[in-house]
Amino acid sequence: MNNTITPTQILEKYSAIGEKKAKSSTRKICLLGILSGVLIAFGSVATNTAVYGMKDPWTIKLICGLLFPFGLGMVILLGAELFTGNCLITISVLDKKCTVFSMLRNWCIVYIGNFIGSLIVAMGCAWFGQMNYSNGQLAVYTMKLAQSKCNISFANGIVLGFFCNILVCVAVLMALSASDTTGRIIGAYLPICFFVLAGFEHCVANMYYISAGLFAKMVPQYAEAARAAGISLSDLTVWKFIFGNLFPVTIGNILGGVGISYLLWLCHCKREEK
Repeated sequence: MNNTITPTQILEKYSAIGEKKAKSSTRKICLLGILSGVLIAFGSVATNTAVYGMKDPWTIKLICGLLFPFGLGMVILLGAELFTGNCLITISVLDKKCTVFSMLRNWCIVYIGNFIGSLIVAMGCAWFGQMNYSNGQLAVYTMKLAQSKCNISFANGIVLGFFCNILVCVAVLMALSASDTTGRIIGAYLPICFFVLAGFEHCVANMYYISAGLFAKMVPQYAEAARAAGISLSDLTVWKFIFGNLFPVTIGNILGGVGISYLLWLCHCKREEK
């Protein structure tokens, strides 16, 4: 039996899914967006907890790359709404199955939902003891990572976000090429592993990584531990979080998602005029 599925079939499959996403109720989109934010945040919590005591950058990247993809795996298997993946709704718009307005509506609601879910997990971990590992060294690592993300340049945020969401969208489409759980997880796994290893920027992951650092900074014992380690937290601010990282990375994620959607649709789905 032939179980292969062509690129055209994958895109047609997503086109129908994207239409349904765009036309779903606000309540459903918001709740699934919050769920997705929570699940991606859990993946981020796992990576920080696994590597906070390590010094070698290569080892840190490798372990994060191996662990983080399971966050997207949970999102895909549970049908949650992830902003970066939903950039693929562009395919449904190009197929004229939904309007640009309905796509933008979905994006806005999902983005807010993802943010809420990320904040819930970040607040819970920072304020209720999850970061107490090694006398607060997990919190120190979380704040240090958050500050480093706040200090990327605007151009770097756009370009690294662009590359990131090409891989995220490829992961979502590859997951659709399989009908069983194992195949869907494997399909999504490698592209996400690649973007983490390469250090690309994902706006929803950063919603946790940076907000967790900000919430940890508000805990006196964590702030004191950071000072004792010689780490200045002056650049870890809400302003730099929003405008120094989230804004450019989101722009890059949108450009990458829309770009790969258009390219694949143009090559595999556009009907040639005779």
